[in-house]
Order: sequence, then structure tokens, then C-alpha cells
Amino acid sequence: MERWDRIGRTAAYGAAAALVPYLVIKVTWVVGSLLGLLPVGRGFSRGGWLVLNTVTIGMAAAGITLGLALVRPWGMRIPGRLVGFVAWVGSGFLVSILPFVVLTALVGSGAASSASAGSTGSAGHDAGMPGWEAVLLQCSFVGTGIGLAVALPAYLWRRWPHALRRPERPGAGTAPAPLWPAVTAAVTGMAWLYWAAGGPLGITHRDERPAGWHILVGVGACWALAASATVAALVRRRPARLPYPLLLALTWLGSGSMFAWSGWRLPATVYVALAHPSDVVYPENVAVAVALHATAVLSGAGIMRTLVRGDHDRTRTSAADPRPVGRPV
Repeated sequence: MERWDRIGRTAAYGAAAALVPYLVIKVTWVVGSLLGLLPVGRGFSRGGWLVLNTVTIGMAAAGITLGLALVRPWGMRIPGRLVGFVAWVGSGFLVSILPFVVLTALVGSGAASSASAGSTGSAGHDAGMPGWEAVLLQCSFVGTGIGLAVALPAYLWRRWPHALRRPERPGAGTAPAPLWPAVTAAVTGMAWLYWAAGGPLGITHRDERPAGWHILVGVGACWALAASATVAALVRRRPARLPYPLLLALTWLGSGSMFAWSGWRLPATVYVALAHPSDVVYPENVAVAVALHATAVLSGAGIMRTLVRGDHDRTRTSAADPRPVGRPV
């Protein structure tokens, strides 16, 4: 475990360092737009462009802080709920964008900007972005994703070793966890998978579906279905073929993907539905998209609530268990 802990600490520093180029580029965009030295992204007003990039600057700063919190001593003193929430949301963004970046590169699509713009339509595409900036942005996402994937489990093992233990029995007097998050996540995932496969129902502009849109929607569908299946397995408390830590990881990442990405897209989609901007076109019917994103946010939060509740039960069990907490059983 000492070697794994050293690797995790190194990965945490790497995750924080990987986001620095992203942060610098975003700050440059904001300052350049304010001074009139850099153009505003297509599909945005100056105010909207500044708000969007200011928000992403805050997200990058939070990601750097998270990476350092996973390795520095002060990170162990931060309230666990705060660390967990930031890590959950950050992981949700990254596990969606990493496959998107790789698959987009393989198919040769230039639609990567649709993810960075926070929408599934053509809004925010900036054909004037230099190639080296796009490479640095993608490298930041990939480096941070890989770093956090290694650093976070090591941090969890140091701070909450009982979280990776399979509960031997349900807590006394504990009511069964609800199944509705698994059901709604499955429905949302199937709808997205239908769209990613080219299904026409719920699509308003069929010609506005580039390869990148299919990939991004398909990745979201896969994570939603994975979260639905794994949380259902955890709720049933029956022996599963997959290792328990893997079930936890898939549930954590899938629910985070739904909550983070749909929470990011939902305000933009609502804006398009209400304002009808002439230079922004979404392939899907915006009313249907809003309903799916809202359902995904609620499903992700419900699944995370199930995980937190299960962790509370394991904590109570561990407190009554005389065996050393840090040893897996």
C-alpha cells in the first residue's frame, strides 16, 4: 500500500499541474476579450462569452485545488462532504470528455468545441482557435482525468478505508434504498443511446448532428446506463460478479457524469428554449432536451444520495466491528 500511496500522491500533483495550461488560456481569453484584443466565440455575445469563461476559470481553479487537496496535509482537514462533492462533479466532467476527445480524434471530427462550450449543439464553435490551444486544452483534460483517476482512490483509502469494504449485512433498522434513481437513469440513458444511434424521434434539426454530437451523447448514455445497473446491484445487496470497489467506482463516475454534464447543459438549453437565438441551433427538440437533462441531474443526485447513505451504514458497522478498519475483508 505504501507504493500505491506514493503513486497516488504523484498523480495528484500531476492532475493539478495538468490544469494550469487550461487556466492560463481561459484567463487569456477573458482578459483579451475585455481589452478587445481577442475575438468573442461564435454564437456568444461578449457578456455571455465572459460569463462562460469566467465560470470555467472557477472550475479549473477548483480542479487544481482538488488535486492539491488529495496530497497535501491540509486536504485531510477539509470537510469530507466538500471534497467528495468537488471530486464527484470533477470526475463526472472528465470521464465524459476523455472518451469524447479520444473518439473524436479517431473519427477526425472537429466538434470538440461543442463539449468545451457546454452544449450539444453548434453553439460556441470557434474556428479561429489556434491548433496549439486546442491541443493544450485537450491535454489538460486528459492529464487531469488520468491523474485524478489514480490519486482519488489513494486519498479515499487514506481517509475513509471503510468506504471500499463490502457491507456484510444491512444496518439495523435501515430502510431499503429507493430504486427510482436507477429507473430514471436507465430511461435517460436509453433515450440518449437512441439519439446517438441516429434515432429521429425528439430531433428537430436532423442536419445539425455532427459526429462529435453523436459521440458526446453516446458517452453520456453509456455512463447513465452503467450508473443505473451498478446502483441497482448495490441496492439489492446481493453478491455481484464485479468486485465491490469496481461497482462503487462505476456508480460514482456514472452518477457524476449525469449530474455534472446535464447540470452544465441544462441552463444553456433553457436559455435557447426561451431566447431562441438566431445563431444557436440544437439538433434535439429543446423541450425534450430540457426534460432529459433535468431528469439526469435528479437521477445523478439520487444515486449519489444512495452511495452516501450506504457509506453511513458502513461507518456505523465499522464502529461496532472490533476488526481493524483499514483491512479489506
